[in-house]
Amino acid sequence: MIRIALFSLSCCLTSAAFAASSAINQLDAGHVMAGEKPVVLLGQGVKKGDIAPNFKVVDDKFMPIELTQFKNKPVLISVVPSLDTGICSLQTKHFNETVAAQYPDVEMLTISADLPFAQKRFCKAENIDKVTTLSDSVWHDFGEKYGLIIQDMGLLSRAVFILNKDHKIIYKQLVPVLSKEPEYANVEAALKTL
Repeated sequence: MIRIALFSLSCCLTSAAFAASSAINQLDAGHVMAGEKPVVLLGQGVKKGDIAPNFKVVDDKFMPIELTQFKNKPVLISVVPSLDTGICSLQTKHFNETVAAQYPDVEMLTISADLPFAQKRFCKAENIDKVTTLSDSVWHDFGEKYGLIIQDMGLLSRAVFILNKDHKIIYKQLVPVLSKEPEYANVEAALKTL
């Protein structure tokens, strides 16, 4: 119990220190709302046409996973604030049940700032078996490089990225309202171009 409490405290302190030191994502400034209020996104930010920056996250066993491990494979990255919320759950289930079946050659990733324990519990309860869930809770490397860390929340903003086999970003959807699902038709249209 003490070990878990210390780990939680360590994560909180790391998040607070990171949020205090990270720059505002100028590329996507003003593009995301939480209700009626704009949120500030921290990190570098990426755009369509960029080569996707490599990032380091962890899987459900706290093993490091990097984008480079999916070399020569197209990748869909679905980003959600927290799998424990209704919209994030719907988004993840949609990609698992609908999209993954149509595009078996595309690596499907869901990334959130949830701890791996919570992600594993969610996947088991919801039968998520075609999408790999990954956590940005340890280093915040993905959120920093892609400019998706919501200031003062430590969560990631909702987004979808599609990378071709060379990991060039061919599609970016930064969902403008946190409480809304992505435009799935646009995502699937971009997948058809791979």
